[in-house]
Amino acid sequence: MKGPIADIWVYLAATPLLGLTLTLVCYQIAYAIHSRLGMHPAANPVLLAVAMLVAILLVTDTPYPIYFDGAQFVHFLLGPATVALAIPLYAQIGRLKKLALPLLVALVAGSLAAALSAVALGALFGASHELLMSLAPKSVTTPIAMGVAEKLGGLPSLTAVLVIATGILGAIGARSIYRVLHIEDHAVRGFAIGLASHGIGTARAFQVSEQAGAFAALAMGLNGLFTAAALPVLLPWLEALFHS
Repeated sequence: MKGPIADIWVYLAATPLLGLTLTLVCYQIAYAIHSRLGMHPAANPVLLAVAMLVAILLVTDTPYPIYFDGAQFVHFLLGPATVALAIPLYAQIGRLKKLALPLLVALVAGSLAAALSAVALGALFGASHELLMSLAPKSVTTPIAMGVAEKLGGLPSLTAVLVIATGILGAIGARSIYRVLHIEDHAVRGFAIGLASHGIGTARAFQVSEQAGAFAALAMGLNGLFTAAALPVLLPWLEALFHS
C-alpha cells in the first residue's frame, strides 16, 4: 500500500486504539452477516471477523504486534468474561447437582480424548516435539492453552491458532453431530461443545439457550483446570511410548 492513504494508515497504526477499533468493527460486520444468514453455523462471526482482520493486516502490511497493541484490551477481557459465566451457571445449580457424576465422567473422558488423540495422530505422522506440545491443549480456552503449551515446550502462538480453529470447527459442526446422535438435552449439548470447543463453542451454545450456554461455560472452565493439571503428567509418558 503506497501514497497518501498509506501515510495516514502509518499514522493511525501508531495509536493503540486502531487495533481495538478494527477488532470491534470487523466483529460487528461479521455478526451482521451471521444474523442476515439466519445464524447459520457456517457463517460463524469469529471466523468471518478473523478473515477480515487478516486481510486488512496483509493489505496494509501491518505487523501483528502493532495490531495487538490495541487488540490486547479485548484479550484482557477474556478473563473477566470467563468468570462472569458463573452467573448463568448458578441459575442451573439444581440440574448441575443431579448431573454431577455423569458430567465428571464426561469431563475426564472428553478432555483426555481431545488431548491424547491429537498427540497420537501427530506422533504417527512424525510431528516434532514442539508441534505435539502445541497440539495437546487445542480444546482448552486460549489463555490456559497458551500457558500449558509454553510449559510443555510447545509454541504458544501456534497453539492459539489451533485453539481458534478447533473452536470454529466445533461451533460449525456441533449441530449436525447432535442431530446424527439424536442428542436433544440442552445441558448435554452445552457441556459437550464447551468441552470440545471452549469459548467459541460456549458463545454458540448461548445462542441456543441459556441452559446450554451455562453448561458449556462449566465444561470450558473445568476442562481448562483438568488439562493444565493432567497434561504435564501424561504427555511425557505418551511421547516416550510412541518413541519406544
